[in-house]
Amino acid sequence: MAPYESDDTTTAGEVDEPRTGRRRAARYVVPVTVMGVAAATIGLVPAIASSGDPDLPEITAAQLIEKIAKSDVEQLSGTVKITTDLGLPDLGGLESGLMSGAVERGGDDGSSADPSARLTELASGTHTLRIAADGPDRQKVSILENAAEYSLIHNGKDVWGYDSASNEVHHGTVDAGEHREQQPPTLPKDFAEEALKSVDDTTSVTVDGTAQVAGRDAYKLVVEPRQSGSTVGAISIAVDHETGVPLKFTLTPSSGGSAVVDVGFTKVSFDRPDASTFAFTPPKGAKVTEEGEAEHGREHSGKPERAPKSEEDLAKGLDGLKTLGKGWNTIATFDSGAPGGLPSGDAGGDLGGFVDSLGDRVKGEFGTGTVFSTRLINALVTEDGTVYVGAVTKDALVKAADAGK
Repeated sequence: MAPYESDDTTTAGEVDEPRTGRRRAARYVVPVTVMGVAAATIGLVPAIASSGDPDLPEITAAQLIEKIAKSDVEQLSGTVKITTDLGLPDLGGLESGLMSGAVERGGDDGSSADPSARLTELASGTHTLRIAADGPDRQKVSILENAAEYSLIHNGKDVWGYDSASNEVHHGTVDAGEHREQQPPTLPKDFAEEALKSVDDTTSVTVDGTAQVAGRDAYKLVVEPRQSGSTVGAISIAVDHETGVPLKFTLTPSSGGSAVVDVGFTKVSFDRPDASTFAFTPPKGAKVTEEGEAEHGREHSGKPERAPKSEEDLAKGLDGLKTLGKGWNTIATFDSGAPGGLPSGDAGGDLGGFVDSLGDRVKGEFGTGTVFSTRLINALVTEDGTVYVGAVTKDALVKAADAGK
């Protein structure tokens, strides 16, 4: 793995005294079972610094994972750069047009400040975020744009979304701890936690030396699938030497090339942010939309209501969902509820040709279907409407579909 490049530096304050086990558990959800993985799975290779990298005490992969799990830092601020390159098909500007249109029109509530609309922008391209956190009830994320920014502020029960370009504000309230569970991943630790949940006997975990990230000394933890057939090549996590906080997360695909996901601090401080960081008052003249107003307006306008978002509704939508395989080669399959599959070729007319241009037609014992691919996630939709999806290769999806027949 290539060493991390040194980023902008900033002076970090002392780490706060350890907090209660309850808060630690809420902050870092790394399964305890990770620590029980056999030594054959977790490589017990100590960190050895290369020339020019920090010279840190030796540590094993198991010890480094434990260091992440025990980290209890809840105060921090800094700048994060996030790049996502899924290699989505070129839609001739359709995708960017839809995205810009969504921002211009706003989210479901008609406001460009609606978090559900704006935070989806992080799913592609490169973005710079300004981050601040002070415990479970105060966080702020700002997406920096050309001469403007979008900010999402959680302060106690209040959640504010503010778009400076349109001078629009979205306001809602949450119960204690609820907002954190609903936040999309924006920090290296968010991605690291999910990756570490996948550690089992199908995984190789090693320490690959040291690095400097945002001016701080860090260990490099490398997670790799042992199985063939996964689209994940390797995951590299830079872990802060002092605090155990993941500072940088990089996922490279098995197909090679640039990272699919690269998230890292360029500046970071573990001092407590000033309370004024999380204070927000709508600017004069701003259009303020209260959560729930849009639904009320649709009831009177005859426009359709928002799609249901409860876990129960989602479960109904994926009735019969099951998983095949193990570890990194796990494939989810379900009935899409669309018998006949997707239109293709001459039979589907113009729509069929468009569908074919987005995916690859495949055949097997299961019949025929279309595989839609990104650099990380692939999905096979068969002619009978069955969907197979996972971070696996096209061949692995076809084999799973054949085995299901």
